[in-house]
Amino acid sequence: MIAVCIGLFLWIRRQGEGLIAPAPPEGGAIQPGAASSGGSLLQVLVALVSIIVVSRALGWVFKRFHQPAVIGEVIAGILLGPSLLGWIAPELSGMLFPGKVTPLLGVIAQLGVLLFMFLVGLELNTDVLREKTHFTVAISHASIVTPFILGSALALWLYPTLSTSNVSFTAFSLFLGISMSVTAFPVLARILTDRGMQGTRMGIVALTCAAVDDATAWCLLAFVVGVTQARVWGAGITLLLTLVYIVAMFAVLRPLVLKAVARWANKPVLDQPVMAVICVVMLLSSLATAFIGIHTLFGAFLFGAIIPQDSVVARTLHSRLQDFVIVLLLPAFFAFTGLRTQIGLIHGDQWLLCGLITLTACVGRFGGTIVAARLTGMGWRDSASVGILMNTRGLMELIVLNIGLDLGVISPRLFAMLVLMAVITTLATTPILDLLSRKSGSGMEMQTGAA
Repeated sequence: MIAVCIGLFLWIRRQGEGLIAPAPPEGGAIQPGAASSGGSLLQVLVALVSIIVVSRALGWVFKRFHQPAVIGEVIAGILLGPSLLGWIAPELSGMLFPGKVTPLLGVIAQLGVLLFMFLVGLELNTDVLREKTHFTVAISHASIVTPFILGSALALWLYPTLSTSNVSFTAFSLFLGISMSVTAFPVLARILTDRGMQGTRMGIVALTCAAVDDATAWCLLAFVVGVTQARVWGAGITLLLTLVYIVAMFAVLRPLVLKAVARWANKPVLDQPVMAVICVVMLLSSLATAFIGIHTLFGAFLFGAIIPQDSVVARTLHSRLQDFVIVLLLPAFFAFTGLRTQIGLIHGDQWLLCGLITLTACVGRFGGTIVAARLTGMGWRDSASVGILMNTRGLMELIVLNIGLDLGVISPRLFAMLVLMAVITTLATTPILDLLSRKSGSGMEMQTGAA
């Protein structure tokens, strides 16, 4: 058969050699960019392989030292960027991450963060948020308000030094305040789970406070983005449309989602048509927030939040998407962030500013949480433990910082400082929690009068 096939092809080839085809159109038969698309794909694949290998390796190392693996992945992204690899081996850096790959990597990173925020919304139990008592609400909002005010006040000093005249002080101070106020809910949950504290009363309080923080901070971020992108009158319209959107999601879409979830609960598995519907609605929600003037991530997050956390649909979506997002897409986001982080821009006295930013973030977050927790009846040690947990930033902080950099509100130098702040505050969580745990001698439970 093979011999006959070869013989027939050779005969066909001989017959066709005498044929004449018309001349190609002007500019050539190959469209511009068509020849290079295969090369770009190969470079993206090489970049992704490098990112995944280094991220998983450093994540494993950090887990060995009882740190969240996500911190190792964040640091891996920074090391692959100009701060280390681009400094010590610029040729290798240029080969792994050429300039034309960075935008493609950015698209993959943004898609990964979009899906990740959808997963975060799936983990947010809105029913619990409505039922929690006053002390949880007080702790969570104190942990937002205090660092927000301190960050905004710090802008009075940093704006003349680290900003430019084309950025208004209002936008700069709002973004600096919100960057101090974010909690990494997924990282905090992972720390509590690794330590077996998620079921303790203090662990439940910390998780609930972080969930309230997430919801509040993302609503606040949506407002800040609206103010930044619009003029004063436009910001009011953006805020109004945002409120209408949130009400519509919970009053109109959520009842429909509850009915659909109840119907799909009888399915042994979610089939592809159901998955397609969910993905389309998530993307439409993201497009709606983009149309309003707030970030697309907020739309994905809020759609995830209206799906019941304990439903079969939520558990199935989480199990199907989590590994794919965490293993492949999020490391691309960390690397994309690392490629934009230029620690070399910080020099001389500016390291003192970096230290001041980190100190302000810690004092605001830790101080506001511990005081509120103590006033609501928690002991000093448990209040300090909650304060340390709430000081965890990690991935959520990087998402906020990338939004600020994309909007041009924060400069690359300030971006590098805030990335370092996020890494330092998250790295400090586990060792300090270990120290408090050793001093307490027991499972870090709340005192009897805490609630």
